[in-house]
Amino acid sequence: MKAAVIDLGTNTFHLIIAEISSKGVTLIYKTNVPVRLGEGRINDHVIIPEAFERGIATLKDFRNEIDRHEVAVVRAIATSAIRSAANGADFVSSAADRAGIAIEVISGEDEAAFIFQGVKATGIIRTTSLIMDIGGGSTEFIICNAEGYLWKKSYNIGAARLMQAYFHSDPISTRDQLSIRQRLTKELPDLLQACVIYKPEVLIGSAGAFETFAAMLLEDIDIKSISSASLDAEDYKRLAAKLVGSSHAERTAMPNLIPLRVDMIVIAALITSYVMEKTGLRSISLSTYDLKMGVLYSSWEDQKSDNAI
Repeated sequence: MKAAVIDLGTNTFHLIIAEISSKGVTLIYKTNVPVRLGEGRINDHVIIPEAFERGIATLKDFRNEIDRHEVAVVRAIATSAIRSAANGADFVSSAADRAGIAIEVISGEDEAAFIFQGVKATGIIRTTSLIMDIGGGSTEFIICNAEGYLWKKSYNIGAARLMQAYFHSDPISTRDQLSIRQRLTKELPDLLQACVIYKPEVLIGSAGAFETFAAMLLEDIDIKSISSASLDAEDYKRLAAKLVGSSHAERTAMPNLIPLRVDMIVIAALITSYVMEKTGLRSISLSTYDLKMGVLYSSWEDQKSDNAI
């Protein structure tokens, strides 16, 4: 059976198509488009007209690709930008009417659960770990082990939200950095308490910004060809300091830093460094599998269950 998953992220829309059988999941197509759905007014809970139309146009293109592959099952998952927007329901309706895509708007808790399923599928979870997925609209944290998750929560502190609220200088000023740290201190006490209770040993970054960190640190590895990788924590800290201390123009010239993340990577570095500092985590890994792969593997598990009946 061919299945497609569309991940309607705040910054990027992703489409993956896979063959699902009793033997597993085999990817046959994937693409992504920097739609920037949260452009301009994400903190006002509005999808601006230009972003709205970019999103619908992208979904039309995805629909054509899905039809070309003769896909049997399609799941389109919307997260923070759409679930928090006053006109999010209008976008969902337009996607159905104009692109033939039925969108599921999921909660932050469900988002975290799918992220866990995706990361778990890489086989990287070998000890108690803290999974972190920095989106544009929200950031999810999952404390887990190989058997399942122990604690999970979604926070409205995505990179696009914090960038629009606090990133007002170039390079980012000490004052702006302090404002972000104060926001994180206000938002994350229950995460830090959960880490005290469950004692994760590894920080696992799920796709997105962590793929960029890995691409900049592991220059000899094609990030698109792997499902996971270990990163040196000290190398990461040096890279984070370089990113935070650089100007927009300097980051634009850095190898393996894609245009979409030239500014948001600064926010991602500040969030990641804050979490590592406050939790004391000294081991960091990348999972290139995230929500969309979690949705695919959940579909595979469902098919196995159906076939067992």
